[in-house]
Amino acid sequence: MDKESSILQIVGFQNSGKTTLIEKLINKSNQNKLVTATIKHHGHGGTPDGVITSKDSSRHLDAGAIVSSVEGDGVLQLRTNFIDWNLEKTIQLYRYFSADLIIIEGYKQENYPKVVLIRSEFDLQLLDTLSNIKCVISHVPLENHRMKDYHIFHLHDEEQYVEYLMNIVLKKKEGGD
Repeated sequence: MDKESSILQIVGFQNSGKTTLIEKLINKSNQNKLVTATIKHHGHGGTPDGVITSKDSSRHLDAGAIVSSVEGDGVLQLRTNFIDWNLEKTIQLYRYFSADLIIIEGYKQENYPKVVLIRSEFDLQLLDTLSNIKCVISHVPLENHRMKDYHIFHLHDEEQYVEYLMNIVLKKKEGGD
């Protein structure tokens, strides 16, 4: 349980490609012999009993994650009920699985290293409200002066952004920043 896990957050609005990106990162992590776990925030209200939420976490498991969960309205879908599940308690639980990497989908306001997915100009508002952004992956061309210190990738530059993100994860695992 003392193992320190790298943590990477994937955020964006609905249908921006978060689950697909997570699948790619899990596959790349497995190629690097890293044990990967995922945490998904069910941000649409209510408990995560529906087919949609279990479909995403199933995709994470099918891609090779050792454990996956969906949290919403006090229910953590490992079929564990607890009134006050929050991200920190879930991360502590995941440390028991000895994961090298924990990928978090959602929880936009938490302060872990983030990847922000932009599918339209409207989504740019996320950049004004989120912290600890490591890179932006966009479906649309972005004006560079708007991007400040972010690494910017177009959605089609998959090899480049997956490699960039894995370097962040591996650097953390080796004791870097």
